[in-house]
Amino acid sequence: MTRLLLLFLLLGASGARAQGLGLILPTGNTALLTGNDSSFYQHTISGRENPWLGGTYGFVRNPRGTSEGIVYTRYHGGLDIKPLYRDARGEPLDSVRAVADGRVVHASPVAGLSNYGRYVVVEHFWNGSPYYTLYAHLSEVWAEPGAVVRQGDLLGRMGHTGDGINKARAHLHFEINLLLNENFDEWLAQSYSRATNHHGNYNGLNLVGIDPARLYKALLANPDLTIPEYLQGEEAFFEVEIPITDTIDLLRRYPWLQSAPTGPEDHSWKLAFTRYGLPVCITPSTDSAADCRLSHVCFSSAPYRLLTKSLLSGSGDRCSLSGSGERYMRLLTSTAAVATGEAEEDTDSQ
Repeated sequence: MTRLLLLFLLLGASGARAQGLGLILPTGNTALLTGNDSSFYQHTISGRENPWLGGTYGFVRNPRGTSEGIVYTRYHGGLDIKPLYRDARGEPLDSVRAVADGRVVHASPVAGLSNYGRYVVVEHFWNGSPYYTLYAHLSEVWAEPGAVVRQGDLLGRMGHTGDGINKARAHLHFEINLLLNENFDEWLAQSYSRATNHHGNYNGLNLVGIDPARLYKALLANPDLTIPEYLQGEEAFFEVEIPITDTIDLLRRYPWLQSAPTGPEDHSWKLAFTRYGLPVCITPSTDSAADCRLSHVCFSSAPYRLLTKSLLSGSGDRCSLSGSGERYMRLLTSTAAVATGEAEEDTDSQ
């Protein structure tokens, strides 16, 4: 099959489709799958050769000079999709739709309660595990929590609600996430003494995203690709060891993260993470671990906090989990020591 014919099949009446998981893109903007990235991503960073790169996934904003050169230090957990249509006042008109069958688990119609602005979260079950697509900065929310949606059902209208976004920068912020803990409120109360949570388990702190663009493009090359297979291509940047007596809540939903069965001689878990804090492998180990500790990191002479969303501290051969990193590890387990501090609000790192 020629690439031209493949794209013709993908760009059907329902929009651009990635076949393996049955995904469509969340708006009518299909430029991602035709290689026209500058038409797909909302331009974010002025003065950069390709300002649309600020709308991609990963560390794509806030450049800093380091001993290893310029690194981008601000994490962006999804895609910023440019509108195709605007009215006479410049307001975006694009409808936002569910990328696959699922159930609406959260709809936040009050713009001021999160940096996401008005947003919707849809739960999908793919190969037995739940995943969560998030649609943010909406001008209108049309979905109700609990509603069963079919692929292509309308969820809302694109907008520019949320902190730091204006009409000119209107876009849909779109994520594909794993859920970290089903007891998020308990962790939040223990970790942040003055926290207020308006979003239950679907607070941005409890969701960790994969790169949606890379997934869509990978599905073009391999229509049968699954999420676990996709994550095998993610590079682990650091590893944390915890006692095997700690229950990892994440494994209840994503048992495929565990690389091997536990045995009677195993005393610890080794959790491998990307720079973004995305867990990619959990391995039982015979090593002893009295408490949570960093056991490996890819060497860098640049400050690790700039490279890891402040999950790690130090540089070079001196590296450890930061306070934020320790709280994050407690979020992944069902047992947690009490920590205090100021709570962050939900954020998509605008």
